[in-house]
Amino acid sequence: MDSTAPHADDNQLIAERRAKLAERRKQGGVVFPNDFKPEHRALPLAQQYGELPNEELEPQGVTVSVAGRMMLKRVMGKASFATVQDATGRIQLYVQRDALGDDLYADFKHWDLGDILAARGTLFRTKTGELSIKVTELRLLTKSLRPLPDKFHGVADQELKYRQRYVDLITDEAARDRFAQRSKAVAAMRGFMVEHGFLEVETPMLHPIPGGANAKPFVTHHNALDQEMFLRIAPELYLKRLIVGGFERVFEINRNFRNEGLSVRHNPEFTMMEFYSAFWDHHDLMDFTEALLRHVAVKAHGSAALTYNGQPVHLDQPFARLTIRDALLQHEGLSEAEADDPAALTARIQKAGEKVPSNANLAQLQYALFEAVVEEKLWQPTFIMNHPIEVSPLARANDANPGITDRFELYMTGREVANGFSELNDAEDQAARFQAQVDAKDGGDDEAMHFDADFVRALEIGMPPTGGCGIGIDRFVMLLTDSPSIRDVILFPALRREN
Repeated sequence: MDSTAPHADDNQLIAERRAKLAERRKQGGVVFPNDFKPEHRALPLAQQYGELPNEELEPQGVTVSVAGRMMLKRVMGKASFATVQDATGRIQLYVQRDALGDDLYADFKHWDLGDILAARGTLFRTKTGELSIKVTELRLLTKSLRPLPDKFHGVADQELKYRQRYVDLITDEAARDRFAQRSKAVAAMRGFMVEHGFLEVETPMLHPIPGGANAKPFVTHHNALDQEMFLRIAPELYLKRLIVGGFERVFEINRNFRNEGLSVRHNPEFTMMEFYSAFWDHHDLMDFTEALLRHVAVKAHGSAALTYNGQPVHLDQPFARLTIRDALLQHEGLSEAEADDPAALTARIQKAGEKVPSNANLAQLQYALFEAVVEEKLWQPTFIMNHPIEVSPLARANDANPGITDRFELYMTGREVANGFSELNDAEDQAARFQAQVDAKDGGDDEAMHFDADFVRALEIGMPPTGGCGIGIDRFVMLLTDSPSIRDVILFPALRREN
């Protein structure tokens, strides 16, 4: 049975509400009016007048007009109470028959929870101390045809919260706060970038060649051009073209699409910010990324000392910086000898139940073991450095050890949150690495990159030394809001069809 289908009782209520709407239509006039402009909101009214005793408040005759969804209703004889909710909060209405007249008051008694009302009146405080509006005008703006979930429990079904986010937002203040905090985080991120001289840009979402990450793309077809197109898996190659073109600092807050599975940390459509700066290396990027995320946490959350799943996360303290080898020593307890012994590394990878990469060198084995056993242990913010060149096709090789790259990944709460590196700007090296990716794809690797000849041409024009980084906004907001699943911080996450 479809978990989102209305129950029999709900079907009866829906039928009753439709009958009420039909009766309103028969009466004539505008059934869904759009001519009311509320002049006040619940929260500002509470902030301005919430502390005044009634003997001071009521004599002022403060006239207000509000609109919102009716969430509570208590009907009595000649007077009733209703609570309406707008985008800022809730306020109580005191509805009297003598003030509205017999007909409107009788009509109001048949209005339903979920209906959207407009009200004018004067402020006062009830005997129980609640700030309220003594209503002089009342209108029904929108008739709600479906009942809301039980007003005391909200939405209990987690999938229903994701599938019908509009209901979740109506009934759960924590959900509204979570997405407001996300908006603050993105705004703070954008402000920080602009303040530091970065230019915000927009690059294509439809690509003729997928690139910028190792991922399986979504494929579509452009009819007019009669060619295959791909939804963007990353904006990287276009942003670096802009560095070639002379913009020395650029960023994009972007939507990416990867045709992969769903999990608590993966959604096929997700939000990242990528930024690039000419004349920066990966050390500059780490410094900047740390300062950026600390700033965003303070602006959006109020503090860089966070709590996730009951454990502290210290963005207010310096982030650790470890090589992959150091992380194996510190977090997995390997000895110096084991960390450099391919046989020992292979045995540990197999013990962890993971597949050993074929023809792997020492750096690849260290990285494979790191992914298998260490990632989930990195709770406090930690930059992990020195990735093998084989898994970093766009990163600059390290001058002292060409088998590794000047790359980092940032981990928090056992999850990767950011990935950055000194960019490869050697056109011939990039062409060779693209070719290696093509060979891997021909060998069955669906996530290997394509050969992007135009990007190689751009590098042949000449790209200055550059550093670039991508930050997963969804995962970072999970941390800021203490959310266990990425679906909790995406307004409309990907779901299987209802039927």
